[in-house]
Amino acid sequence: MLNWLLIFIPITLGLEFFIHPSDTILFISAALAIVPVAANMGQATENLATKVGPTIGGLLNATFGNATELIIAFFALQAGKPEVVKASITGSMIGNMLLVLGLALFLGGLKYQKQTFNKEIAGALANLLLIVMIAFLIPALFDVTEHVSGITLAQTKTSDGNFSLAASVVLIGLYVCNMIFALVTHKDMLSPSGEEHEEEGWPVRRSMATLVVCTLVVAWLSEVLVGSLEGFSKGLGLSEVFAGLIIIPIIGNAAEHSASVFAVKNKLDLSIQIALGATIQIALLVAPLLVIVSFLIGKPMDLVIHRPLEMAALVGATLITAGVSRDGETNWLEGAMLLGIYLLLALAFYYLPVVV
Repeated sequence: MLNWLLIFIPITLGLEFFIHPSDTILFISAALAIVPVAANMGQATENLATKVGPTIGGLLNATFGNATELIIAFFALQAGKPEVVKASITGSMIGNMLLVLGLALFLGGLKYQKQTFNKEIAGALANLLLIVMIAFLIPALFDVTEHVSGITLAQTKTSDGNFSLAASVVLIGLYVCNMIFALVTHKDMLSPSGEEHEEEGWPVRRSMATLVVCTLVVAWLSEVLVGSLEGFSKGLGLSEVFAGLIIIPIIGNAAEHSASVFAVKNKLDLSIQIALGATIQIALLVAPLLVIVSFLIGKPMDLVIHRPLEMAALVGATLITAGVSRDGETNWLEGAMLLGIYLLLALAFYYLPVVV
């Protein structure tokens, strides 16, 4: 359905190397080109998911769906924009919990009066979401404690970086534990009983080839996107933080919106695996990997969220999503509420004055 937007790939190529337009035009063109590429990554992982079940399928969709965010964030790090990277991490997590899951529940609820899902799967994911919230609260509280103690700004920056680097190793360890739990020790508990894997769809080789090609295209488009971000933001009077929190995650989350497709097919277990699994993967794998990479390339980034509204948004989104996910059933109104909260947060970040 979005494949007509693929025309923006050659358009972006021409703009970047021959026409050299304003950054606003270049950013919009690259963003529109990324959407169908990310969507095709999602479609490829959907086809793999029909063959391997909801647990592994959701993991595959989350992994390749997050590849877009990871690549964009890497180029933003190279461009010396750590605050944009941190904003995109938070924005992706909030977007997956409120926008992606909310849209899936809303569209699925319009077709079915009530939808049910595996409470054990959702409960395990909800518990991990709460761990994610705590994992991001601790660096922020660590930073506040330093300021209260009267430590100098230089010392604070150094200790924030060192703590974030050590914390990143712990978070990756937790992610590995989660993978062992889901795929080895408790794979039967987390796989809905009686569900048969579908055999229709793309061959595995086609799906894998699509993922490789799309990843390469996204890498190039992400470099263009980040390079034009500053000019785009200034041209429209937006802060780069708003672009990182709202615009870039919406673009990067195109693959995760396959959760809505599965919800409409009444496969809500897979929808929840995709939306919440992607959130957990960003927090426990993508974010700490970016911290480690930032130190390796000489442009250190910490995990401290400095804006109270951003932290409050993450905490609130986590709590309400965990609550919605625990009872084993849902309807369109719960989806509408998640979407409404996301819209309120987007408006708040849009109107939030930025101190420069």
